[in-house]
Formats: sequence, C-alpha cells, structure tokens
Amino acid sequence: MPRTKVKTVTPLTTAQSLGSLLKSARDIMRKDKGLNGDLDRLPLLTWIMFLKFLDDLELQRQDEAKLAGKRFRPAVEPPYRWRDWAARPDGITGDELLAFINQERCVRPDGTKGPGLFAYLRSLTASNGDDRRDVIATVFRGVDNRMKSGYLLRDVINKIHSIHFTASDELHTLGALYESMLREMRDAAGDSGEFYTPRSVVRFMVEVTDPRLGETILDPATGTGGFLVESFNHLQAQVKTVQDRKRLQAASIFGCEPKPLPYLLAQMNLLLHGLDAPQIDPGNALRFKLTEIGEKDRVDVILTNPPFGGEEEKGIQGNFPEDKQTAETALLFLQLIMRRLHRQPTPVGRPARAAVVVPNGTLFGDGVCARIKQDLLTEFNLHTIVRLPNGVFAPYTSIPTNLLFFDRSGPTKEVWYYEHPLPEGRKNYTKTQPMQYEEFRPCLEWWERRQENERAWKVPAEELLANNCNLDRKNPRGKEDFEHLPPEQLVEDILAKEHRIMEIMGEIKTLLKEKP
Repeated sequence: MPRTKVKTVTPLTTAQSLGSLLKSARDIMRKDKGLNGDLDRLPLLTWIMFLKFLDDLELQRQDEAKLAGKRFRPAVEPPYRWRDWAARPDGITGDELLAFINQERCVRPDGTKGPGLFAYLRSLTASNGDDRRDVIATVFRGVDNRMKSGYLLRDVINKIHSIHFTASDELHTLGALYESMLREMRDAAGDSGEFYTPRSVVRFMVEVTDPRLGETILDPATGTGGFLVESFNHLQAQVKTVQDRKRLQAASIFGCEPKPLPYLLAQMNLLLHGLDAPQIDPGNALRFKLTEIGEKDRVDVILTNPPFGGEEEKGIQGNFPEDKQTAETALLFLQLIMRRLHRQPTPVGRPARAAVVVPNGTLFGDGVCARIKQDLLTEFNLHTIVRLPNGVFAPYTSIPTNLLFFDRSGPTKEVWYYEHPLPEGRKNYTKTQPMQYEEFRPCLEWWERRQENERAWKVPAEELLANNCNLDRKNPRGKEDFEHLPPEQLVEDILAKEHRIMEIMGEIKTLLKEKP
C-alpha cells in the first residue's frame, strides 16, 4: 500500500502572523476609493493602531492601579475607548461608523448624542494630570479619515483588533514591521521632497555620540522619529533601576516636528518602541528668537538631519541675528543647534554635543554661511567631519552629504576628516542596495584611536579660519573619481572654484591698487 505523503504545515511565527495581518489590512484599504497609495494608507493604519495601542495600555494601567489600591484616571472616557466602539467584530459599520468617526456631532455607539470620535479626541486636555491627553489631542488635530467605505473601514479595524499591544514579543515584532512600512512610505514621499536618514547612518551617529542616561536628547527636525527611537534604544540598555526607567520615560527624549503626517508617524514609532508619552513639539523649531533661547531651553545631546534645500519665510529669518539671516533652512537649523547646546558639562560630566547631517554646500559656502562656520570653529570644538560617499540618500537626491560632530569642550584646535568609501566594486548606493551599518566598522575602530591614514586626515583650525572657513577639504591621499560624480556635485564644485577664483582676483586687484 503506497504511503500517503502528508504535507507538513509550518506554524506561522509571530512575525509572519503580524506581517500577514498588516498586509491583509492594506489589501482591504486598496479597495477603498478615498485612498491613493501608501501616503494615504499608512497614516490611516497608524491612527487605527494608535487607538488600539492606547486602549491596551489603559487596560494594563487600570489593572496595575487596582492592584496598588490606587484610583485610575483614563486618558480616554467611554464611549470613545477602543473597547466601546471597535472591539466587537459586528460593531457599528457603514455610514454609522463613518459618521461616528468623522462628524463633529453624531449618535454615539451607546445611542446618545455627542461629539464624534475625532472631535472628542481633539478636545482632550491634560486637566487630569495625564500628559497623554495632550499628546492624543495634538496627534488627532493633524489626522483625518479618508476612507469612503465604512464597511471596508470596519474590516480594517477588525484586523487591527487582533494585535496584542501588551505582549512584549508582539510589540517588538510590530515595531520592526512598522519600521519597514515607514521605509515604504519614505520611498513614496521621496517624490515630495521628503528625504529621511538611512537607518545605518542614524545608528552610526547615535553610537559615536553615545548619549548617556541622565542626559537630555533632542532632534529639532524629528521627521518620523528615527534618531529618537535609536537614542531611546541606546539609553534603554543602560537602565538598571526603577528610577532609571522613570528618567528615561519622562526626562530624556525630546523632538520637534511641525508637519502633521511625520508627527503622527513619530508618535506611533516611539510608542511602539516603548516610550509611553513621547514629548514631540508640534511647532516649527525655528519659530523662537535665537537670542531668547536660554539655559532652560538647552539640552545635552542633539542628533538630527535638518531639512536642506528648503527656504524659510521672512518671519522665521527675522528670529536670527541680522548678519546671519538666510532663507536656507539647513543654515538656520545649524545656528539653532549651536544655540540649544548646554554650555556647562552634562550631568554625567561630558560636554554637550551634536551630530548633524549637512549638504556639501554648507562646507564651502561663504557669506552668511562662512560667518556661521566661524562661530562653529571659535565657540565649539568641531572635532570630526565624516564625508559620506555618493548615493547615500538615493534615489531621492544625489547631493553629497557630510556628518558634522561638535561639542562644547572649547574652541576647535583641529578638525579630523574621515572619508567613508563606497564598498569595493560599487559606484553608488541605490534604493535596493543602500548603505549598511557594518560598513561603518572601520570608522568606529578608528574613532577612539585616531591616526592619519588613507581615509583620515586632520586640518588645523587656524588654516580653516584663514581660508574663509572653507571646510570642503579633499582627501590629500585620495584620488577624485570625477567620472562617477553626480552632475549636481560637479556643478557645485565648479561654481565654488569659480567663486573662489573671483575672490582671489578681487584681493589681487585691491593689493595692486594699494601698492605705492
């Protein structure tokens, strides 16, 4: 009798289950006529997950309060909690569900009349001492529901209800899946001029800046929260006591993001990685007068990739010193970062410090740019510039970028340069072959024991100051491969050299006129 082959069914892992669940939810959303692409789908998925996550967290805290014999104050009251309107698979649906979510006034799931869900959430304030209420209100001021079908929306809600946000393994897996969705959204957003920092670069910058528990960390251009998530993970490894955990949760991580979509994504990103009440300012970080930023507004560590290539309005430019006003966003942020670093050593006895992504133009720019760099060299220790290879931000932009590392330990004596190479045999990074963290290993090994080599060299600060603060220094041991340079860099370099030639000619003419 022939043996019947029995097909072995491999049970799905948590990651596979969650991945399949999220894919199903997105497939449902693709059927809705109100959504166009991942730029619409991901925000909708995010606010639904946000509300489920919040309700799971509230249930957990309610049980903890009960065990401790304390009174529990919910951030969200009935009938607006997830368990009130979303938990039952056969709950409100269709037009009734859309009305409950979207309208200012509606018939609520319990049959009473009152504010719609979004209207209620936007009206929350921290009057009961729970900062999460302010976070929720700010999140939902920038959120809307674009789904046209209440029936499809109910199907998505039922899928998300299967996620258990109190299970640590599931949370960890979901955090990783969410990051992959963020990458997809960044791919879609690249066409809109939004460039996000590759994870490998973020991780390297956090690693060498090494935030310590007890220090305050800020990203004034938070985006979707990459630097803050990596900093939170870095600090979490240092937690040893209950007091340490409280300090990490309440007084360590800060951000600023004025755009509603990245703000929502950053909140969810941080919540999924374990930060209970993210402290992200929803306003423009540049909106304050530079001279009015005092000691109470300063922090110990700044890690950021400020927007570059953008232009700020006159009202924002007016917040900066008259001789350093510019429309270039990157230069305004550089001034802000310098101003917001503590002047005194941090609580762990280290100088306040910053790691910043800047475009090549910042290195060789003159005029206002040169005056800002003069302050950077004379008032801060600009100890390292890592020159990144082409295509790190591909395919969104081919503008070459650099990482500036500086601190408050005193004026710059010398600047170390490290030229990060492309992997052997590669001419560029691409969307499908991005930079990997492991590629930074040689630079990490060099970082603590610095010696000049074929990739690293140093330049005295006096030489840089005497040369109009031009920081665009080429590797003296390297060969520039012009054949593989992107057109934007070739144009930038040629214009910079032409500009410098004109400056030198002007100086020669002046000297000839002054000669007796």
